This record gives sequence, C-alpha cells and structure tokens, in this order.
Amino acid sequence: MTLPFIMVLAMGFLFACGIYLMLERSLTRVLLGFILLGNGVNLLIILTAGRGGPPLTDGKNLSTLGMSDPLPQALILTAIVITFAVTAFLLAMIYRSWRLVRADSLQDDTADLQVAITKMIDSEAEASTDYDDTEFGDEAESPITGAIDLDDDGKPHEREAEDEPGAATSARGTANSSGRGPEGTETEEKK
Repeated sequence: MTLPFIMVLAMGFLFACGIYLMLERSLTRVLLGFILLGNGVNLLIILTAGRGGPPLTDGKNLSTLGMSDPLPQALILTAIVITFAVTAFLLAMIYRSWRLVRADSLQDDTADLQVAITKMIDSEAEASTDYDDTEFGDEAESPITGAIDLDDDGKPHEREAEDEPGAATSARGTANSSGRGPEGTETEEKK
C-alpha cells in the first residue's frame, strides 16, 4: 500500500467515527466526534494538494514547476483555528450543562414535546377542514357569480326543485337558454 492510500483509509475512518459520535446524545461524544471530523477534513485537504516541493526559488529560476500549492496549507491553518474555536464553545456548553443538570447528555424537554404534539394535531385538524374546490360553475361550494354552466344539468335551485315531490312537472316544462331541459335533452316546445 502506498502512503496516499493509507491516508485515504485514515480519512475515511476519521469521518466514520466522527459522524457516529456526533449522532450520540452525550455532549462529550459530540465534541469528540466534531474533533475527529475536523481532522478528517484536514486530511482531505492535504490529500487534494498532492505532492510537491517547498515554494522557494533561488532567485534566478522563477519556475513554479514541482512546487506545492500553498492554498491548501492556508486552508488547513484556517480549519484548525475554526475547529479550536468550536471546540472551546462546545466545552463551555458541556461545562454549563454539567453545572446545571449534573449530566452531559441531552434530554427531551416535556414542554417542548407537548407543544410539538399540539401543533401537529392542530395542523392536521386545520388541513381536514380545508376543502379542495375543483368543481366548475354552479357545482362549486362557493360558485363564481355569472359563471357559465358547463355541464348543462340546470341551475342548483332547479335541481333542488326537481328533488321535491310535485315539482317535477314544473321543472320539466321549463327550458334554459340552450333549449335543453334539466336532463340535457331537448324539450317538447323546441321540437
């Protein structure tokens, strides 16, 4: 095995262990996972830089051939500083948690859970009262006034009159503007 392959395996191991530890509830394990993940990122940046010599010249030959790129090294220095700052912040959080609760693991807050459950129930109840008005014309729950009746089955008040006993003869005798009756057939007067 070559050196870069061993570093790739080490980087993968650091990423895997860091992510596994960050998924725990213990703040100390989250801190250790963050540190491992930061070191894995530093190895990744080093591996992307590749091999090369120091960026120095003799003053006569100013060729950059064979020199390593200084940008990844600057990025690693920046990443180290950021990792140190976040580590200090997490240590302060762990210390504060230990002073207040005498535990470094995160617990579910019952009040927060109750609020989340109430919001979920309210949103489900609100969603069930909404209606999807996809009907056209006079079939809609709130029809648009002056809309054209596309299905030629009559106006709602005519359909209600048909449903009432004794009103069938009056509804059959009337025709709407298209010359068709409530059932969509031509009326006797137009024939």
